[in-house]
Amino acid sequence: QMVREQYITATEGTHIERPENPSVCKIGIYGWRKRCLYLFVLLLLIILVVNFALTIWILKVMWFSPIGMGHLHVTQDGLHLEGESEFLFPLYVKEIHSRKDSSLLLQSTQNVTVNARNLEGQVTGRLIVGPQMVEAQSQLFQINSKDGKPLFTVDEKEVMVGTDKLRVTGPEGALFEHSVETPLVTADPFQELRLESPTRSLRMDAPTGVHIKANVGKIEGLSQEDIIFQSSDGMLVLDAETVCLPNLVQGTWGPTASSQGLYEICSCPDGKLYLSVAGVGTTCQEHSHVCL
Repeated sequence: QMVREQYITATEGTHIERPENPSVCKIGIYGWRKRCLYLFVLLLLIILVVNFALTIWILKVMWFSPIGMGHLHVTQDGLHLEGESEFLFPLYVKEIHSRKDSSLLLQSTQNVTVNARNLEGQVTGRLIVGPQMVEAQSQLFQINSKDGKPLFTVDEKEVMVGTDKLRVTGPEGALFEHSVETPLVTADPFQELRLESPTRSLRMDAPTGVHIKANVGKIEGLSQEDIIFQSSDGMLVLDAETVCLPNLVQGTWGPTASSQGLYEICSCPDGKLYLSVAGVGTTCQEHSHVCL
């Protein structure tokens, strides 16, 4: 075969017709399809470069680092945030505390609301700090001291103050619409204590007795109507160096009256007191017409 090919090649002027092979086909992409493919690959490359540039820009703007993002650092105890932060949506955390050398500040242009929910998602406690009012919604409100002693407790039935002394410093004092139960009511040193009921009566009850004491100064009781001292089992004792009743009704002098200027105090059946000129014996009967 090789000798034949050399012979054909070496012979000049000889024309040999080669048979055509109809089964030969072309392989590849040609024409407009090839141009569209190149254009699509170029577009993908441009998108890839733009996405990579945007990713680098976002990482730089948001201050991403191996320990966190910007002022937000991820630690073993949780998230550590430096500076001021603004939350546009609800924040769900287990515990929030500030650094040891700074205070924790929660600030809002409207109000600050703190909710406590149960497992079903229902609100069991709520604290609302608004521009004009601080509102707490709970079954029990309690303030404790450092050692856990309850200082102030409020529920639907009662209010309890657990301190040793409740001090009211307002110039108008304290106003109670209903009864008050307390073992002691006292004023500050060198200040007067005043119990007053402008439109109703003032009543003080105790199971064993009411003790009123003024170490310095006087005790004064004023009333528009009657002042009643009542003891269910005992006596009324006025123990003083001088007992003065200046406005008692004075009876007229009788024939047995003395001129020494001495009087005795007489009592009517209804408890009314009046003066009668003292004599050798009692003269209350002579002037009992005062009781009529």
